[in-house]
Amino acid sequence: MKRIFVTGISTEVGKTIASAIITEALEADYWKPIQAGDLEHSDSQKIAQLISNKRTVIHENSYALKTPMSPHAAADIDGISIKIDNIIEPRTENHLVIEGAGGLLVPLNDKATILDIIRPNYKVIVVSRHYLGSINHSLLTIACLQKSGFDVTLLFNGEAHPTTENAILKKTGVRSLGRIQNETSINKAVIKRYADAFRSSLLSL
Repeated sequence: MKRIFVTGISTEVGKTIASAIITEALEADYWKPIQAGDLEHSDSQKIAQLISNKRTVIHENSYALKTPMSPHAAADIDGISIKIDNIIEPRTENHLVIEGAGGLLVPLNDKATILDIIRPNYKVIVVSRHYLGSINHSLLTIACLQKSGFDVTLLFNGEAHPTTENAILKKTGVRSLGRIQNETSINKAVIKRYADAFRSSLLSL
């Protein structure tokens, strides 16, 4: 069964929407190891509201932090320290989609970052969205993952920007899963449409 880790080149680039699409496409389980802030409308709750299939199990966060900040800072406010050994992949015989928090090198404590919870057998999907500086952020994120030996696939989110996207793809040599367009609204029907479009590519990862 596939283990797919979804990260982004920065915060607010579309990881949760991408995770919903991948989860729906594979009827996979979903797990957000670390949720920082917005606990009453968490990413896990958003996934539950966006998927249509009945097979997906949404697993509990390893850490649910109260403040919308970098996990290490949010944990400090809560009076705890994030321990990597406590971030245990849930047991499932289904595919599993794992959503990161923020970008790849967001700190979890004094030593570890999000990169440290990505296991060697995970396929990694990087969500990239065009903005000033996004080429640099994309290249740095992908280079870090490739140096660590991960199989990386890009997923673009938002309006097309061919110059930016071609530069990223040519310089990294990674493949693109496709694009999530700017949608007027995101709902179950939209998620299912993208899930149907991406399913075969996801199964081939």
